[in-house]
Amino acid sequence: MRVVVVDDQQLMREGLVALLNLVDGVEVAGDAANGEEAMGLVAELRPDVVLMDLRMPVMDGVEATRHIVRQYPEVAVVVLTTYDDDGSVDSALLAGARGYLTKDAGRAEIAAALRSAAAGQSTFTASVSRRLVDALSRAAPPPVTTCPDGLTAREVEVLRLIAGGLSNTEIGATLFIAETTVKTHINNAFAKIGVRNRTEAAVYAHDNLGLR
Repeated sequence: MRVVVVDDQQLMREGLVALLNLVDGVEVAGDAANGEEAMGLVAELRPDVVLMDLRMPVMDGVEATRHIVRQYPEVAVVVLTTYDDDGSVDSALLAGARGYLTKDAGRAEIAAALRSAAAGQSTFTASVSRRLVDALSRAAPPPVTTCPDGLTAREVEVLRLIAGGLSNTEIGATLFIAETTVKTHINNAFAKIGVRNRTEAAVYAHDNLGLR
């Protein structure tokens, strides 16, 4: 697994590079001091994962993540930052980050997050996971006791999130499932309810799944 490390603090960046070079199966392909440099390295090296700091000069990690995910969807981004406030977490996930860790994470946790991201799965530090679960619980509409049209409970969740305007990446992060799994649920749900696109699916969700 080839990784690019991005952090504006030289000591932190060099420490991460040294740490990751001790992890079996991980090769640090390059390192960058800001988001603009990171984009250049991704274009040149095409790594499997970018380990991304958030607050950096020139171009911050959120903007860099947005560009990388859009231009190179095969490259996963895992955020590693000091901050775990709602604004930072929401911005990173909406930009397309596949994982979010704080800088108190250890080598094993960072390595596991990188491997999960490379495999299309999401990993979050414990405090972020609790916040996401709490937010999802507060935002969730009343449960559907009987799923219509043969939908599974997970397909109902996915349709509701589509109606909320979330992308496949954002749905995967919200439900803690891989984006490929999200696509499978969408294809199955669309076939069951007879819709062809996300707009029609959103209308169906509002009409049939208790959304307001």
